Amino acid sequence: MEFPFSINQLFPERVSILDQTLVAGRKTTGAPHLQANIETVIDELGRASAKAQQLPASITSASKLQSQRHQLYLLKDGESNGGRGVVVGFLKVGYKKLFLLDHQGSHVEAEPLCILDFYIAENLQRYGHGRELFDFMLQHKKLEPVLMAYDRPSPKFLSFLAKHYCLTPSVPQANNFVVFEGFFVNRSGSPSSPLPDQGMFSFFGPAEKGSPKKAGRRDQALLFNGERSGTSGAAGSSVAICSASLPAAVGILPVLPLPERGVLPQQGPPTGRTSFCPWAQQGPEPTVPPHRAMQGKTQQFPQ
Repeated sequence: MEFPFSINQLFPERVSILDQTLVAGRKTTGAPHLQANIETVIDELGRASAKAQQLPASITSASKLQSQRHQLYLLKDGESNGGRGVVVGFLKVGYKKLFLLDHQGSHVEAEPLCILDFYIAENLQRYGHGRELFDFMLQHKKLEPVLMAYDRPSPKFLSFLAKHYCLTPSVPQANNFVVFEGFFVNRSGSPSSPLPDQGMFSFFGPAEKGSPKKAGRRDQALLFNGERSGTSGAAGSSVAICSASLPAAVGILPVLPLPERGVLPQQGPPTGRTSFCPWAQQGPEPTVPPHRAMQGKTQQFPQ
């Protein structure tokens, strides 16, 4: 999406994070004309998103962002439009208190991080920009996508979540929000209880627990076949597993080969990074006679 002014001047980073202040960098602080341009960008993105979703009105605007405790991640291409840059898309998130139904139909009160709006310009879709933006948000929030709630996701967005993050099927809800099966893991039917203090690992490091006021971090080592996977919680970590899918007594992953743990590799994105979906349902493990050992066997999720 092009604008008659320089996007690079407004947003210095490839992905900029905006909140109520609408400040994307030091250059825009105290510059009224630049601040007005930022508001124009947000308003245009909100209208484009509403049109793509066939909504009667925009759910994202500069005024709404200023009045709500939400965050907007804006992705740009700084080399296009004669070096002035173009806006590729945005992702808006925020914490909301929700009353949800678990698998047994019991009411659960929770305050998850919610995806409130997600849009990539039509002419820039299918280039991996949506995955790049979503992964950036997961890294910044240090959170697993299965632990989030999704506000009125479109069929295209649901397909995106299933393809890249194994998020299927969902647990039916009475409101407009969608959550998936792994969302209620380790909650033990306790409404509004934070995640157990056994550590939660996302694709990029330890996850936040509960709402931002109660968020905390822990460092644990992830072990694979007896070797450390790298610095715990380091940004950009290529492999990480959500320990919430393991029994409550387990704090550190046991030293077992991946097939024996039931955690199976999936075809990664074009960037080559390996993705794991520990919250996806696994089939029953095959029975192996004692006198035979599985050698050289690998398993993959169905494409």
